Amino acid sequence: MTATYTFDVFTSLDGYGSYGPPGDWGGYWGKQGPELLQRRHELYGGDQRMVFGATTLREFVAMRAAGGEDSEVRDTWVEVMRRLPATVVSSTLTEPVDWPDVTIAHGDAVDVVARLKEESDVPLRSHGSLSLNWALLAAGLVDRVQVTIFPVITGRTGTAPVFGGVGDFDLELLDSRVLDGRTQELTYRPTAH
Repeated sequence: MTATYTFDVFTSLDGYGSYGPPGDWGGYWGKQGPELLQRRHELYGGDQRMVFGATTLREFVAMRAAGGEDSEVRDTWVEVMRRLPATVVSSTLTEPVDWPDVTIAHGDAVDVVARLKEESDVPLRSHGSLSLNWALLAAGLVDRVQVTIFPVITGRTGTAPVFGGVGDFDLELLDSRVLDGRTQELTYRPTAH
C-alpha cells in the first residue's frame, strides 16, 4: 500500500510565504485564532511521518531556538509536529540535529520520497519545504496540496512565492473550511496539466 503524501503550506492571498526579511508579519501574519490553532493540532495529532528539506528544518530549529516560551514556534501544534518522526532530505545536513526523531536521507528527493511512500505504514506530510515539494509535485508524488490562506496581501513585503517553482496543475477540491471567520483551508488533489 502506498502512503498518502500531503504538501501543507501557509500563504498570503497573493501567494507568498512569510520567511523573514523583508516580511515582518510572522508565520501567521498576526491572524491566528483559536479555530486555526485547534485545527492545526488536529492535523498533526495522528500517526504520520514528516518530510522536510534541509533548509526548512534548519529554519524551524533556528526559529525555535530564538523564540521564547510565548513564541508561535512553540504553539501546541508545532510541538506535536516536532515530536512526530521526520525524514529530512539533504545532501549537506549531518547529524545530530535538534529535532527529537529525525532521519537524514541523502540522495535525490524524488527517489527518497517514492521509497518512503512505498515503505511507510503511516501518511506522509510536509509543512513548508517549498523547493522539495515543487520537485515532488513535478514527479507526481504529492497526493494532496493543503493550502491555508491567510487574509492578507503582501505585495510589498511578501517573500518565497509558495508555488513559484511548480508547473501547471489541475486541482480537484477535496475539502474546504473557514477558520476563525477569516482564514481558509483548502485541500486539493493535484493532477499535472
